[in-house]
Amino acid sequence: MTVSAAEFEVGQVVHHRRFGYRGVVFDVDPCFQGSEQWYEQVARSRPPKDRPWYHVLVHDAAHTTYVAERHLEPDADGGPIRHRLLAQLFGGFENGRYRAVRSLN
Repeated sequence: MTVSAAEFEVGQVVHHRRFGYRGVVFDVDPCFQGSEQWYEQVARSRPPKDRPWYHVLVHDAAHTTYVAERHLEPDADGGPIRHRLLAQLFGGFENGRYRAVRSLN
């Protein structure tokens, strides 16, 4: 399996192309790391497993998501997001990006 470089970075605010929500990337997997069962049940559009997948804090929601790269684009809004875990993972927001408090990996 060939692994591609990630298009998005931790702290970057992104927009989901299909579902329209905004969020901030808090971790990046170079390729799909979920279970086959999860992929079959949740990833109905069958995005590629050999491209990066992102853990995202969803704006104005209590949950996080695991999203394939092809479903994301840079956020055009440019503003901050609201999420209850934001302060635990990020220190500040400047120039449209969050600064990570510490590395997850």
